[in-house]
Amino acid sequence: MNMFVEIVISFFLVVAGIFGLVGSFGMVKLKDTMQRLHAPTKATTVGVGGVLIASMVYFLLVKGTLSFHELLITLFLFLTAPVSAHFIAKTFIQAKMKPEELPGSESDYGWAIYDDPPTYYDKD
Repeated sequence: MNMFVEIVISFFLVVAGIFGLVGSFGMVKLKDTMQRLHAPTKATTVGVGGVLIASMVYFLLVKGTLSFHELLITLFLFLTAPVSAHFIAKTFIQAKMKPEELPGSESDYGWAIYDDPPTYYDKD
């Protein structure tokens, strides 16, 4: 195997290991749900993504085959990890925080999704 290929694969594996270690350390040390949410999303996205990219590089440059499994897993992970973290954060805010604890918004309707409510909600 070419020395350059080994260095590239090792680089992705080391980066993945570092992010996995930092993410697991963050899960132990951070205090509440909103702080803990940040560590595993970065660890899974970059950590597992680094392992999958290293695997794709290995199969492409050493074995000579293109591996679509790792590519699909990487794309799925990069799309779903931020979305699931966003849903967890929104659920935590709705369940645990009172409206007066949230920072102010410039909207007339607070932290609503729309700037103006749909017409069937108007009570005029």
